[in-house]
Amino acid sequence: MARYLDRFVRRHMNALRLARWGVPARIEAGTPLVVYCNHPAWWDAAILIVIGDRLFSDRACYAPFDAAMLERYGIFRRIGAFPVDLESRRGATQFLAASRAILAGPGRALWITAQGRFSDSRARPLGLKPGIVRLPEIAPTTLFLPLALEYAFWEERGAEAFCAFGAPIPAADLLALPRHERLARMETALTDTLDRLSADVISRDAGRFETLVSGRRGIGGVYDGWRRFASMLTGQRFESGHRPELQRALPRQEPET
Repeated sequence: MARYLDRFVRRHMNALRLARWGVPARIEAGTPLVVYCNHPAWWDAAILIVIGDRLFSDRACYAPFDAAMLERYGIFRRIGAFPVDLESRRGATQFLAASRAILAGPGRALWITAQGRFSDSRARPLGLKPGIVRLPEIAPTTLFLPLALEYAFWEERGAEAFCAFGAPIPAADLLALPRHERLARMETALTDTLDRLSADVISRDAGRFETLVSGRRGIGGVYDGWRRFASMLTGQRFESGHRPELQRALPRQEPET
């Protein structure tokens, strides 16, 4: 599934970029991990799976999923999704019970879109769901890792996906706080990471990012076919991108066959 979504992202987006300052901290393999992020777009599920495969391939990854949607997209059960009923109070009990079981095992990661709804990456406050503050209580050895996500259009027809990780927060630090302060601490950490990522996205400086996935550039079809033919006639190298110098600056990765 990760390989399929990697190809899917390549086909439909220009790139997935990781801020150089936002590379995740090294975490001991046996330490349970909660990655919590904002929820800006439909693309988030695919992007999170690709990020998990690229950066946390040594971990078994899990994520809560709207129970109604999971009935429609059952394939996600087979890659770590578990159902949560978002339309009733029973959903909170489902979420905590499943999370307890997951985080009890070594080398596991729980990925949570902590806003629980689609929200623009620039909207403030983030409004994280309060259920997340219960996780330190049921998994006191866990590390909590904020992850910022954003999307934008730069020089090509395809969108750019951007991500950055903040500093991990030990569960013990959160347990030392009352629940409302715990939530504020987690929200502040994610907000600060988002603000810094947004500044890099606004700069349009590809040098501030590592390219995790490089997609197709150019317009394609007859137009790019004619440009390629014209390059052959003139003996010049064909550059499919709108900005050739930007294209050469990025490490291009070929899709797996």
